[in-house]
Amino acid sequence: MWPTLRTYAGRNLRRIALPLGGIGTGTVSLGGRGNLRDWEIVNRPAKGFHPGTAFFAIRTAATDGTVVTRAVEGPLDLSEYEGAHGSGAQNHGLPRFREATFATAYPFGRLSLRDADVPVEVELEAFNPFVPTDVAASSWPVAVLRFAVTNRSASALTVSLAGSLQNFIGRDGTYDVAAGNYNTAVEPSGVLLRSRGVPADAEQFGSIALGVLDGVDVSRRTGWADRTWGDSLLDFWDDFTADGRLDERASESPTPVASVADRRTVAAGETERFTFVLAWHFPNRRGWENPEYVGNHYTTLYDDAWDALRQFAPRLDSLERRTVGFVDAFLSSDLPDEVKEAALFNLSTLRTQTVFRTPDGRFFGWEGCSDHEGSCFGSCTHVWNYEQATPFLFGEIARSLREVEFAQATDENGLMSFRVGLPLATKARDWNVAAADGQLGCLVKLFRDWRLSGDDEMLRSLWPAARRALEFCWIPGGWDADRDGVMEGCQHNTMDVEYYGPNPQMQSWYLAALRACEELATYLGDPDFAGVCRKLFESGSAWMDSQLFNGEYYRHEIRPPASADDIAPGLRERAGAPDPTHPVLQLGDGCLVDQLVGQHLARITQLGTLLDEEHVATTLRSIVRYNGLSGFTGHFNHMRSYVLGADESAVLMCSYPRGNRPERPFPYFTEVMTGFEHILAVGLISEGLVDEGLKVIADIRQRYDGERRNPYDEAECGHHYARAMASWGAVVQLTGFTYNAHTGALHFTPRLPRMETVFWSTGNAFGTFNTTTHHLTVLEGTTNITSVTVG
Repeated sequence: MWPTLRTYAGRNLRRIALPLGGIGTGTVSLGGRGNLRDWEIVNRPAKGFHPGTAFFAIRTAATDGTVVTRAVEGPLDLSEYEGAHGSGAQNHGLPRFREATFATAYPFGRLSLRDADVPVEVELEAFNPFVPTDVAASSWPVAVLRFAVTNRSASALTVSLAGSLQNFIGRDGTYDVAAGNYNTAVEPSGVLLRSRGVPADAEQFGSIALGVLDGVDVSRRTGWADRTWGDSLLDFWDDFTADGRLDERASESPTPVASVADRRTVAAGETERFTFVLAWHFPNRRGWENPEYVGNHYTTLYDDAWDALRQFAPRLDSLERRTVGFVDAFLSSDLPDEVKEAALFNLSTLRTQTVFRTPDGRFFGWEGCSDHEGSCFGSCTHVWNYEQATPFLFGEIARSLREVEFAQATDENGLMSFRVGLPLATKARDWNVAAADGQLGCLVKLFRDWRLSGDDEMLRSLWPAARRALEFCWIPGGWDADRDGVMEGCQHNTMDVEYYGPNPQMQSWYLAALRACEELATYLGDPDFAGVCRKLFESGSAWMDSQLFNGEYYRHEIRPPASADDIAPGLRERAGAPDPTHPVLQLGDGCLVDQLVGQHLARITQLGTLLDEEHVATTLRSIVRYNGLSGFTGHFNHMRSYVLGADESAVLMCSYPRGNRPERPFPYFTEVMTGFEHILAVGLISEGLVDEGLKVIADIRQRYDGERRNPYDEAECGHHYARAMASWGAVVQLTGFTYNAHTGALHFTPRLPRMETVFWSTGNAFGTFNTTTHHLTVLEGTTNITSVTVG
């Protein structure tokens, strides 16, 4: 039995789109009514794209001759009824079930269908394996679609399930180069969709497979009849309805439709499960926004889509058990449901086109996905700084990102290109601009990932570049050119502009980076450099508390340079102030939502307190007080709206409670973005303001309720935005989890009453711990544990 966290029905099915696919493979999404939508398997985002034909149908035949045929879908949403030529909804003309509910705990989706006129109930169970610590087990280019059919009648029924899919190879939702496509039957029970006309080096070239596992009475079509006026569909429906089997048809279509059917007898009151698998193989990925191909790792493992399906099928049962084991363990923890939902559902981003893996095994990520292209290239350091899913669930991915940041994107002077180019061999440092928060955050993450993994080889190989990256702060015209521990210089950052002068957001990152480098230098036997880091940390921390804290929160002291020539090369990006001597787009006296982001990451990574604890707590209360807003009908926002209406609550990016707002503040000050809200929640929880943190998370998830927004898609600058994976940080901080791979010390300080069962994960292993019985389980992976302490 699959675990369930949330159930949706009625209008809350409207926007559900559960991504089905592996890490770095792309996805097809299961809609809330059972439709397969957003086919994003062809190396790019494709919101709204679906083949001309893509559906499953069921036929039942009773002993008295009564036959019922339906699409395995629930009712259409009322918003899809109208169009210039009638409804434009996918599969709009097919008979369907009257009632539908969608139960889920990512990566599982279970659609329950019922209709008084249909003698069976159907549960469509869809998933792709997701096993933390095991990237390979979580990276299959497949979607499992299992139909559990229960006979509600008093006698046996003959039941057939059929899946149909147009061969759309050559189309990706943006470009159409489809030509010469053809389908072949493959044994024992599937079809393989390929193309002779699409160029083999085209981004849209590849293959797709559809098969049924353990079929009983399997029939197939490699083509539908070539008929006009919609009669190709009519011919299929009549053929399938006649006896529940499919007769072959010849087709000359350049994009023929393939179908696979399985017929079985289902006894009265019994349930039969029909398991279909969809697989794909599209090898020709381009590097970011340039025309050069970099390829896909997953396609190096299989000859084509059928080979992927063939290799996957015998592993399905084991992979499913392991996936259930993870989700069961996570849901068994005594965390609030909103925290579980935010953490679990945002993991779906790792499977979308936001993330990909090149043939050499390295991982890369866009910031998010626009409807038809990636959004903001380059594994952007200042965005990926926030996510906490990969280090705690897939350490291999996190360490790959660190290798790219330091070994590939950092030059001999310590400048880390905050967007890495592809191919790495020729373009890694082409961007040649450093983001202050991005670069400093990478130092904190290096310490975190080394502490979690105990990977000394990684640390020693990356430390020379890491040290250069910190020393880059001190170059003439740099961020801290006078080496006083204060970031005064030109600081490009995640607001896509440059701040001039000391500000809490960059300064907190700097303090965390100094502490991280102090710890790393000490471990590596460099006490002199560790001493430098300590001295600068103490100086910078004291200065920030005495000079930037205004009694309620930390502010930005704007200090323009005397001349643009005073700014070191590589510190300005084109979107900021055109005249740095009179800078616009500044924070100034604003109360910023993530002004203490460095402190929050320091808590997660066990670097301790960076600033006066009373100042920190006061600041967090001020953010909630001044930036929190319930009801947005009266809120002015000149930029993007991610929160609307009278009944939505959120935390604004910035407020100016004391006035003195710059004429042109930084661009996003009136917006709301969930990734920033999640890191605020993490900070609140870390400092003991647990109820306030939980409310921030609950307000977010209320907005992603299936009716207003897709619960698997927290958007920012694009769908499936990487920053929203900061949500996993709440799991870490609510359990008070800490781990040191070198000493083997595992520790929990639960922050909620009656937290008996906690879920823990190191990136290389995960399990549960009972704080009452002190029983520890390791469910996946291996780890060095020498002691466990609580409280």
